[in-house]
Amino acid sequence: MEKLILLDTSILIELFRKKDKMDTVFFRLSSKNIRFAISAITCYEIFVGETKENVFWNSLLSSIDILYFDLQCANKAADVMKSLKRRNQIIDTPDLFIAATALSHNLSIATLNKKHFERIEGLDII
Repeated sequence: MEKLILLDTSILIELFRKKDKMDTVFFRLSSKNIRFAISAITCYEIFVGETKENVFWNSLLSSIDILYFDLQCANKAADVMKSLKRRNQIIDTPDLFIAATALSHNLSIATLNKKHFERIEGLDII
């Protein structure tokens, strides 16, 4: 059975930037029996960046499940933010929303930004 994991934006940016695509986390994970999903927040982060590469992004995103930020995700994000505030470990809002999406869907998350995501209790980081 395929495992579904959520990709953080950093994984996709690495794929885009590296000339040797085989030397990316995305490639290493894709060689396993894993299916990818991303948060709609990741789409936002990609499309507020450089837009001259929309062909690359549209092609890639058409092959990945997109999970929407819904009420369940919003509630989870609020809980996580309260916890982070109590510990004075607040992270950027897009990262918070991406993590909440992973938690809401009981998914592991693949990221290159472990420093921020490690602050979130219960989040399984790959």
